[in-house]
Amino acid sequence: MLLPRPSALTIGEGAFELSRITRITAPAELAGATSWLQNALRPATGFPVETGPNGAIVLEWNPELEPEGYTLEVTPVDIRISGGGPAGVFYGCQSLVQLLPPQIYRRGRVLGVAWTVPVVSIQDAPRFRWRGAMLDVARHFMPKHDVLRFIDLMAMHRLNTLHLHLTDDQGWRVEVKKYPKLTEVGSWRRESQLGAASYSRGDSRPHGGFYTQDDLREIVGYATDRAINVVPEIDSPGHTQAAIAAYPELGLAREESESLGVWTRWGIDDNVINLEESTVDFFTDVLDEVMEIFPSPFIGVGGDECPKNGWRLDERTQRRKEELGLDNEDELQAWFIGRLDDHLSRRGRRLFGWDEILEGGTKKLGTGATVASWRGMAGAVAAAKAGHDVVSCPDDQVYLDYRQSDRTEEPIPVGTVLTISDVYRFDPVPQELTPEEAVHVLGGQGNIWTEHMDSPRTVDYFAFPRLSALAEALWFDGERDYDDFLFRLDQHLLRLDAIGVEYRHSSGPLPWQQRPGVTGRAQTPQQRASYFNPLTAKISGEVGTSTAGGSGSLLGDFGASWLGSSATQGLGSSSSSSSSSASTSGLGASSAPGLGASASTETPAVPEPSESSDSTDSEDSAPSSRPAKSSRWARPSGSSGLLGSLGFSRSSKSDDDQNGDDPSDR
Repeated sequence: MLLPRPSALTIGEGAFELSRITRITAPAELAGATSWLQNALRPATGFPVETGPNGAIVLEWNPELEPEGYTLEVTPVDIRISGGGPAGVFYGCQSLVQLLPPQIYRRGRVLGVAWTVPVVSIQDAPRFRWRGAMLDVARHFMPKHDVLRFIDLMAMHRLNTLHLHLTDDQGWRVEVKKYPKLTEVGSWRRESQLGAASYSRGDSRPHGGFYTQDDLREIVGYATDRAINVVPEIDSPGHTQAAIAAYPELGLAREESESLGVWTRWGIDDNVINLEESTVDFFTDVLDEVMEIFPSPFIGVGGDECPKNGWRLDERTQRRKEELGLDNEDELQAWFIGRLDDHLSRRGRRLFGWDEILEGGTKKLGTGATVASWRGMAGAVAAAKAGHDVVSCPDDQVYLDYRQSDRTEEPIPVGTVLTISDVYRFDPVPQELTPEEAVHVLGGQGNIWTEHMDSPRTVDYFAFPRLSALAEALWFDGERDYDDFLFRLDQHLLRLDAIGVEYRHSSGPLPWQQRPGVTGRAQTPQQRASYFNPLTAKISGEVGTSTAGGSGSLLGDFGASWLGSSATQGLGSSSSSSSSSASTSGLGASSAPGLGASASTETPAVPEPSESSDSTDSEDSAPSSRPAKSSRWARPSGSSGLLGSLGFSRSSKSDDDQNGDDPSDR
């Protein structure tokens, strides 16, 4: 009952039984995968699972396979896992563990279970090279041990990229030794907004926390051992109030008596950084320390939801614009992002930013700049056509903070309804792209914004099992079968039960997963579109000529080395140009309207929460998104039927692109 579904699987007769004498044989280069497999098998079985020659479980290289590809051959007497790289061998080990009874995931010895693995032959490799999850630890801090647990859950699902959102208006979570006040001041706020409406009160409860550089190195090392690349994000030039609170000289001019603390509301904050050379130096200094911690070739810089009115009203910024020879504030932001891009490029890294980095044109972006398309798929289309690599994460398909049904019991419901079947249908490749342009789509990720997730238990509820559906959408390269997925998901949930994941049940939230009396901000698809369409028009119709060129992916010399020297991430699965079910317009709603600001007529306001909401999708059967490349699921006659299926509110908004009652915060 494998999840995600493997590329090809043949079921044989009989089973291999794990016992106290079972040993693992592997070369020294695969010590990491060997150690992981031992630690996965020992607790529940109580078996020593030692290493040595002539072991019944063999791990080995196969250079003919893709770096993330693997084969798994199980006979009644032995098991052989071959991988094209460390990641491929690791994924073969993950599949082996899934083939055992679900009790294998328990951390204490389980008696009375036959630890058998069915005889199978599996050939498997992923469709996309970027299969990710974005975890927001800025809005609500997640302790290190819970981040490590989340990494384990990602690895279980063959996800290979953790996008870690480390800074925002509401908190700065990464230690920067050159600027200690970022964590002394910026890592905590006096309270948090409780709910998603403009009238939502504060909870009168301080919230904070941060990761030391040693903590982050531990997280990176732990992830690397599990074939996961950690992409850090330091958001700018918007979403920077926590940094300004720590170092007021980063902000725009204000009365000396006016203090600015770490923000306590949700939504889009008008407080943004100034664009002095000293401010650019500050953020490049921060990025230098970040790059010392994170070996990732991709470094996130944000670039999203930056209100420009402060720049328009600030005399010094206007003089700065003239000095730089720029025509408008969009070009000011493009200049700032371009400076960060240049700095990263000189150090051999690639800028990774939200699709707003396309506003103001792409002339200032280098060839390596990669775009996260979140406001629907417009950014993916524009970026790929301009020659930039893309990670698709449209809010209406993979924003895992969005409500999971239109039931009133959903906790703090925001955005449009996003069901498991909606996520399962996700295809990162927009149908508007030619095959040559589609090569730029690296893959996709699900985004978990935590404004309304104040504990890891709540993250569990919103992430799973939708993240399981996303994992299969990004991994499996064949014709999708939603009924088959649901059948395998039923078995997979037993694994999540054994681990202790507090996922959302199909019957709805359990009583303790509800938040009665806490107002959400539900949206209809029509409200979403009316908000995002005018914003994405900036990038879909006005993207300038890019310095990026060529029809191939811009991964170039990074090749398959996402994990540095410790593991080789597979980047080999080319993207398909198959059609996507996504709309190219979009708006998401995880935040409440702003407080105290008049709405502009340029962007339609979204109404306050109401008791009713529309749902355009349900847990229906998902149509196949693309044809299978070859025949799958070969099954000999007489094989078991069970085995046959193995397999938000901000205080003010008056900017032309961030005004009115904001329904979204990425």
